[in-house]
Amino acid sequence: MPLEDGDPARWRGQQVNGEVSSTARLRGMGDPSLWGTTAPGGSRTEVMAEGGEPGPALSDGDVTPGGAPQQEGQHEEALMTELSELVQKVVKSSSWWEQHGVDISILACSFLLLPAGFLCLRSAQAIPFLVGVLTLGVVHHTLTVKGSHLASHYALTESKSWGKVWAIFFIELCSAFTVEQATYNHVKIHHGYTNVIGLGDSSTWKLPFLNRYVYMFIAPLAVPILTPLVALDLLRNVEWKAALRTLCCMFLGFYCHYWLLLHVSGFQSPWSALLCMLLIRSLLAHPYIHVNIFQHIGLPMFAADRKPKRIHLMSLGVLNLPRNALLDWSFGHSLISCHVEHHLFPSLSDNMCLKIKPIVSQYLKQKKLPYNEDTYTSRLQLFLQRYEELMVHAPPLTELVGVQ
Repeated sequence: MPLEDGDPARWRGQQVNGEVSSTARLRGMGDPSLWGTTAPGGSRTEVMAEGGEPGPALSDGDVTPGGAPQQEGQHEEALMTELSELVQKVVKSSSWWEQHGVDISILACSFLLLPAGFLCLRSAQAIPFLVGVLTLGVVHHTLTVKGSHLASHYALTESKSWGKVWAIFFIELCSAFTVEQATYNHVKIHHGYTNVIGLGDSSTWKLPFLNRYVYMFIAPLAVPILTPLVALDLLRNVEWKAALRTLCCMFLGFYCHYWLLLHVSGFQSPWSALLCMLLIRSLLAHPYIHVNIFQHIGLPMFAADRKPKRIHLMSLGVLNLPRNALLDWSFGHSLISCHVEHHLFPSLSDNMCLKIKPIVSQYLKQKKLPYNEDTYTSRLQLFLQRYEELMVHAPPLTELVGVQ
């Protein structure tokens, strides 16, 4: 449903000491105001909101910015409905290859590269050995990040039964995490309450006792060790059958990797095999950590009882990074250049998120809704400059004020 020209809500930014200060102001209906957080420095934040409202339902306490009347809330819900219809037309006209085949082929190619990677590690020469490490590192992250992410959203297949099988395989066997906790924390909480303080605000990624350089450049090397330790701790929250299944899958995944390094790659000692395993599994740990914080932290945050509705919540609180061949392959489009699209339509595969990207971006910009984009380098500089503010202190709330 088109918005009336007389009722826009635009982000007005001005340069202040090299940073962009922006305020979202809603006009009409008693002139309520929505005060936003500082926009990401240097980012292309074409923000505005015609009406104001996002986010999957948290409770009946959801409000539209400024406490707008119910009619305005219905108007904003119509925006999400209209966008969903446009996207659904694209999905229905897409083949199985576009919806699932492309991403399944990428995962299958990764499996096919495993023998070459392990055999390259047999070489005593530096270049073939490094090729083996790079190959296995990329394959590992493709399976554990892209595969697990798609499996957690059941985006690999239309079958629920096979979806469960793939979730166990990619999340537990490959990634050493438990399916139940992974899907709950990521799908139910992070996606359900994106940038809602205390729920989906990405605070689990914060380690305030570390300084900026340790966190950004050294700590990621510990991800392969910390991930299974966190998973073991979370097993207390699942049924014993699920916990036993997870333990078996985790052990099988680690042991298979270790056995292949000893018997195929020819490592002579357990410690050298374990060290190589750590190197492989931490190869892309830095961008993995960076991507998870770059795309949400530093954007508007909301209180649980004062959040806007879905289309605004997702467009305000999510950011796209530019396309990158390595990260697109290893992490998937939905985690890199199509993160906004992924949060709006989380059940779509990476390839479909890429296909609907022009439609979503054009629609949001046409309706003067937020569509956040920034470069990897710009976000890295932002987090290094404002690490204390973004990663140590509590984030400022985007409060809804001016309620009549």
